[in-house]
Amino acid sequence: MGMKEMFNLARVPSILMLGFIYVAYVLIGGVIFWKLEGDLGRKDLTELLLNKQRLLMTYSCLNQDGLEEVAQVVQDASKVGLSLKGNHTTDGFWKFTSSAVFAATVVTTIGYGNMSPSSTAGQIFCVFFALFGIPLNMVILNRVGKYMLALERNVSDFLEGKSGQKGYTRFFVHLFCCICGTVLFFIVPMLLFQQHEGWTYSQAIYYCFITLSTIGFGDFVADSNPDKSYPDWYSFLMASWIFFGLAWLALLINHSIDILERLNSLLKKGCCGGKTQEESGSVDNNNPDTQVEDDDEIKKPPITQ
Repeated sequence: MGMKEMFNLARVPSILMLGFIYVAYVLIGGVIFWKLEGDLGRKDLTELLLNKQRLLMTYSCLNQDGLEEVAQVVQDASKVGLSLKGNHTTDGFWKFTSSAVFAATVVTTIGYGNMSPSSTAGQIFCVFFALFGIPLNMVILNRVGKYMLALERNVSDFLEGKSGQKGYTRFFVHLFCCICGTVLFFIVPMLLFQQHEGWTYSQAIYYCFITLSTIGFGDFVADSNPDKSYPDWYSFLMASWIFFGLAWLALLINHSIDILERLNSLLKKGCCGGKTQEESGSVDNNNPDTQVEDDDEIKKPPITQ
């Protein structure tokens, strides 16, 4: 095996191009966020300082130390999900339903950050729970995503056999599945969150994507407002939405990755010229993934009747 085959130097320009596009994409996003949110953040900071001075002037008995103590109480109360409005108290975050949703956010790596274990035993258990739960979640989501894809392909094959038009049928079936998934995992939850959380439609759709993409900023979290009373089915429906929505969005992202890879191959063919069938066949033979699949097929024992 030569040096070129060992390091596969033929793919270095493609990797460098993808790396350049990735870095440029991230930097452009950073500039846009900076322009959109920078001035607003400075304005919010100025307004908060004015509100602080107004509060100290209104309540003359409250000095800087007293204000810091009140702020600490408010911060501690928000961490455990307690409401400071009125004379009533709530059960906090650690109810059974909210704890089950928290466990789902751990294994799905969403991690909102609005609630977290504070005891030593809880933190240690969270480590081991995530250690085994995250791989289990990935395996199950992979299986569910493959089942969704197989179901979509079976429907496409059935309709292709009836209509006889291969390309158009597969495209429209894929488009129909995307529309149904968008309605089921984005539009319907958006309406539900707008009604039960009091968010705007833009905030609700933003929360849906941030959750299902496992970004999980934690600025908006459903079923966590201590001043609201949620129905019993709300947490169960939310956990089910997270699980199946993650599988559907993962399938959609895989389709997007496939489209980007095809565009990349078309760009490489346009820049470097198309490969002959013999060259592409030799590349496939040197592909370790293909070799592993062939080895697996060879190692499979014959099925006895």
